[in-house]
Amino acid sequence: MKSELFASENMAAQAAAPGMTQQNAKSIKYALDGECYARQGSMVAFRGELRFEKQGQGVGKFLKRAVTGEGLALMAVRGRGEVWFAHEAANCFIVDIEPGDGLSVNGRNVLCFDPSLSYEIKVVKGAGMVGGGLFNSVFSGQGKLGIVCEGNPIVIPVSPQAPVFVDTDAVVGWSSSLQTTLHRSQSVGSMLRGGSGEAVQLRLDGEGFVIVRPSELRPEKAAGN
Repeated sequence: MKSELFASENMAAQAAAPGMTQQNAKSIKYALDGECYARQGSMVAFRGELRFEKQGQGVGKFLKRAVTGEGLALMAVRGRGEVWFAHEAANCFIVDIEPGDGLSVNGRNVLCFDPSLSYEIKVVKGAGMVGGGLFNSVFSGQGKLGIVCEGNPIVIPVSPQAPVFVDTDAVVGWSSSLQTTLHRSQSVGSMLRGGSGEAVQLRLDGEGFVIVRPSELRPEKAAGN
């Protein structure tokens, strides 16, 4: 049988070593000899002897949800084999986190991660109840983190001289060392007259970077978080 479908870039090769690798722009492969963690429902294929277990609420460091119902629903994958993760054909990226690093990521953008990474849900300081409350997943330690982004992400440097303002529905994540505050770009009078639809943003100060997606979160997806 012949087809462009069987081009080398589409074929899944046997992994040379355990760990996370990029299968293609839309998926991540994890060669497993032990365990890893991923968002529930993100497995699209696997081979080998693997078990998938839902992580219970409030077990150890895996505190998934805050009082508002926000959070990241995880599953543990254990055994020996290969598993492919993806989410709604979004673009996938692998971030190597090293000691001293910290990345604050919106739970909806987390795909999978090494068990060596520390993970906790934190309230975004200064965000109040914008967008129903902002609760990010903060990763630190050493290991790899797979994230997803609808469209090509925009990575913007942040410096003490140049703070960055982001739409809370478009932000993917930022350096956890950055300080966050709420910023209102419209006057009360303007908002009462209907405003521009861009009344409130998240301000990030310090030294680091922020990642945003090239569009705001669609309402139906925001409701499904």
